[in-house]
Amino acid sequence: MSDGTCAHLGAITTVRHAQRRECAECVKLGAPWVHLRTCQECGATLCCDSSPNRHASKHARSSGHAVVASAEPGEQWLYCYPDDLFAEY
Repeated sequence: MSDGTCAHLGAITTVRHAQRRECAECVKLGAPWVHLRTCQECGATLCCDSSPNRHASKHARSSGHAVVASAEPGEQWLYCYPDDLFAEY
């Protein structure tokens, strides 16, 4: 899926998709979100860095889960936080 420059993206063989169209952490807080991202290791769907709480990147840093997929309709890309790289699928 990647051009071989990122082992994290290259390790993704099946893309996990959002089970629910909401940020689980924002729902708990009653906070808004902008876009959603789905963690490719555990399947958590959380808000993007354009959202006030940036739950997806916080999750990546605290858990070590490197790759997310866009959970937005019509978008088919992955992002690796440690390597700051995108890949379309």
